[in-house]
Amino acid sequence: MSDNTIAFIGAGNMASALFGGLISQGYQASKIWAADPYQGSLDNAAALGVNTTTDNTVAIAEADIVVLAVKPQVLKDVLLPLQNSFAARKPLIISIVAGIEISSLQQWLGDDQAIVRCMPNTPALVKRGATGLFANTNVSSEQRRATSAVLDAVGISLWVDSETQIDAVTAVSGSGPAYFFLLIEAMTDAGEKLGLSRDTAAQLTLQTALGAAEMACNSDVDAAELRRRVTSPAGTTEAAINSFEQQGFRDVVDTALNAANRRSSELAELLGK
Repeated sequence: MSDNTIAFIGAGNMASALFGGLISQGYQASKIWAADPYQGSLDNAAALGVNTTTDNTVAIAEADIVVLAVKPQVLKDVLLPLQNSFAARKPLIISIVAGIEISSLQQWLGDDQAIVRCMPNTPALVKRGATGLFANTNVSSEQRRATSAVLDAVGISLWVDSETQIDAVTAVSGSGPAYFFLLIEAMTDAGEKLGLSRDTAAQLTLQTALGAAEMACNSDVDAAELRRRVTSPAGTTEAAINSFEQQGFRDVVDTALNAANRRSSELAELLGK
């Protein structure tokens, strides 16, 4: 992995998080290229020692790995002029572009390209990301390990068994941060209505969310058991949990994630045309 040259097509926030994470783990900035039409993005990359260019072909020319990190609406137009560059170099292609299926990438770049489709999430910006990965049959074991190394630089990455499961990843973790933000928002509102100042309610809610996540991540038991351990019979927590359950909390969550899963599939069909 350390000998690979990595090119990023697109140098926005997620790309910056990835090459920043790699560099913080000791990866040589001189082995990273960032290509972007916007000078501001390139300036941010250059500040980290990354090679920069406005010419995608320059970035691809020496690349062993190419990370696609542009908006889905423009990806086709970006890639079609690069067909010869990809055909000549045959790099591992890692796509973090939401909603674009591997079949579309193969149609635009060739069936023989090694492609990994990823679904990261925004906590990657603070190195707490969760990413789902799926590879086509052209991807070697070594390339799978390299992909994991790139995404693990900003959190954790997990391989799924089929590309359709990327829609489920999108529903659970890709969109997931917003669900927790909504809960934080709702708890802060409720705390304020109970008489706390807005700032106090917000700080208590945020620290509680952080602490609960840390406990769940570091525990040797699952979330259900942790919940049981803090829910004393006839206590305040049980009163709140019972209220959640009586109002169909689990059904609400299930319905919401299914809606996200369906929309992810719909967008993939629309964006791949």
